[in-house]
Amino acid sequence: MDIMGHDTRRRKKVFATIKSVGPKLLPFLNAFCIYFVLWLPVSHPSWFGALIKCLPVLCLGFFVLAHSIGLGVFHSYSRKILIGLLFSALGDVFLTWGDQGFFIYGMLMFGITHVLYTWAFGLRPFRLWMALSLLVLGTAFYAAVYSYLRGPMVYAMAGYVLVLGTMSWRAMARASCSNYDWSWGRGCTVAGAVVFIVSDFILAIDRFCFPVPHARAFVMSTYYMAQMLICLSIIDHSDRDRLWKRS
Repeated sequence: MDIMGHDTRRRKKVFATIKSVGPKLLPFLNAFCIYFVLWLPVSHPSWFGALIKCLPVLCLGFFVLAHSIGLGVFHSYSRKILIGLLFSALGDVFLTWGDQGFFIYGMLMFGITHVLYTWAFGLRPFRLWMALSLLVLGTAFYAAVYSYLRGPMVYAMAGYVLVLGTMSWRAMARASCSNYDWSWGRGCTVAGAVVFIVSDFILAIDRFCFPVPHARAFVMSTYYMAQMLICLSIIDHSDRDRLWKRS
């Protein structure tokens, strides 16, 4: 087996992918910068503020569409990621008015997003031990914040931790392959899931337990990064479809 040759081809493929994908991510990067430059106050929610908050995620949706249209292939995986992004954007709208009683609806929208991502990632390989490990971690986190929760949030948080953990399990499971079969798209998927967990962990602690310094900056930067990494995983599926069409 030509391991060195395989590694060289892999590096060349990564560089070619970056060159192809980079321009399509520029709208997202610009929207990301606009959000942090404007840094609109959350104490005075507005539709303009909601649009600025949603804009980076909507630009990622544009990235998924542009990449799929450019290749002439709109894989079901990409469709599920795109629909998940739209639900995320809707969740961002609800969270803009989170202090006015819409936080739980935002959680619901993001819960649907994680279900769609889980559906996209599939159930192979299964990796039950990963599911059990994440279940233990999720249970420990829920137990830690339980005493701070009130009313419907007690059940909403339990459901959200479950769907987030399931999405992360499937992302990690699909990346747990041999070094020879590893792809950078799978690496992006698992990295996106892990960063999503970090973002939601900080958000939950800051909202329900105690103030976290610079929480909003940490939450939003990690949130946008997680969504971008998950979106980049569509490249693997697009490449496989392209190879299938050539064969």
